Amino acid sequence: MTSSARLQALRVALVAIGVISIVGVYPLILVWPSGWRWQPNQSEYEQMIVGIYATLGVFLIIAARDPMRHLSLIWFTIVSSVVHGAIMAAQAAFDRFERCHFIGDIPTLFAIAAVLAALTPWRAPEKEGPAAAVPAG
Repeated sequence: MTSSARLQALRVALVAIGVISIVGVYPLILVWPSGWRWQPNQSEYEQMIVGIYATLGVFLIIAARDPMRHLSLIWFTIVSSVVHGAIMAAQAAFDRFERCHFIGDIPTLFAIAAVLAALTPWRAPEKEGPAAAVPAG
């Protein structure tokens, strides 16, 4: 995949993940509670999670305009998704009532991390030429 095609795919992924984060988390909690709602059912907790993911979704959509300028946000999304998924996997492994999350939100977090990690460069390419030597200030 060429770097321009990869960048375009990253933009599409950021928008898709952003939109799903904004409008998809709460309906999934309602429609598929065994895979998306953790016990005990606390509406305050669910509202906080929905708020956090909706906010992240807005910023991922903004990042899609110029992903190279938002690499730290994208890598935060990748790493935090892995950490969140790993913690949930450990909790689900020890709590038999939460095992359905292994086919719900846990693989979703790992899939988001995998897609973004596959498409996101570690750092922006270095600028070439005389402008690169002038410090920003």
